[in-house]
Amino acid sequence: MSRTRRSLLGAGGSLLAASAFAGCLDDLDLAEREYDTGYAALFSLWDWTEQVSGETMDFENPVGTGESGHGWSPPGDLTRDIADAGVFVYFDTPEFSWAQDIASTLEADYDDVIVVDGFAGLDDQLLEWGHETGSDGHDHGTDTETHEDGEAENHSEDDGHDHDHDRSSFDPHAWLDPVLAQDILENLVDGLVEAHPDEEETFRTNADEYVGVLEDVDQQLETLVEDADRRTAVFAGHDSFTYLEDRYGFELHTPVGVSPNEEPSQGEISETIEHIDENGIDTILYDAFDAPEGQHPPLVGTLLDGSDATDARPLATASGTLASWDEKGWGYREQMEEINIPAFREALDAQ
Repeated sequence: MSRTRRSLLGAGGSLLAASAFAGCLDDLDLAEREYDTGYAALFSLWDWTEQVSGETMDFENPVGTGESGHGWSPPGDLTRDIADAGVFVYFDTPEFSWAQDIASTLEADYDDVIVVDGFAGLDDQLLEWGHETGSDGHDHGTDTETHEDGEAENHSEDDGHDHDHDRSSFDPHAWLDPVLAQDILENLVDGLVEAHPDEEETFRTNADEYVGVLEDVDQQLETLVEDADRRTAVFAGHDSFTYLEDRYGFELHTPVGVSPNEEPSQGEISETIEHIDENGIDTILYDAFDAPEGQHPPLVGTLLDGSDATDARPLATASGTLASWDEKGWGYREQMEEINIPAFREALDAQ
């Protein structure tokens, strides 16, 4: 299925007051409105929604090429543009507060705008920040997570739209997990069916086809780790791959915490260099968005200079796209298969 890649909107500015938008579409009823376009607030969400919607709708990703959405500031007219389009797909998490703000305004002031939270009903599958991953892998089922207080988290009845729940304690990077992505995809289908009930069969057929893609990525990752000579690697960036570590049973040691703005101490750097040398690690991984294409972030250079490692490879968080990837038409699948899987294969010595 070919995807329509529409022009991306520029960043900058701030949200206009909610009152400026209120009542713009008062005369329209949800059942009477035509939904031809929509917006998705994260690259992977945009890619998946385009895959599922097919020729029925076109979706735009407002976050420009080279940006991942963390700390992004939307232009002042974005809420109005989304309201005019009629469908907004996002993750209801404080990590993307700009999208939360837009969703809140849309839900408060526009009865005929469809707002879809990709995490709706999935709180019991989200990992808490600081979740410790093991080396023996994670069950591929969807059992409820039990947290430190012994209480099982289960918010499956939450519709994801009232914002009363607090997801600030959860790591939002669940979209990287190709197993959880299948549940997210189901939420996207439900939202599209609300917009076009007569196209439900088409949406579900397209989603079923893409589930096959996600299952293939899952199998590739599982086989890779099974074949790996080591279960630990070093990532010179904030820990955004916990879901993959937990799912497939490997560890990414990082001197950086969970915040993308955190700077490692000299002690943390020294500890990481020691980890590299003790485990015979030759390849250091890093976030492709942390440096211009073709260059290494400064932290990578520090680790290479101080350790026995000789190589570095980028990883893709699938929350954005780079110019060279966009030119090739790469989506989530390609970022996983062309960037992440080869990098993990080299770093974990699964050649």
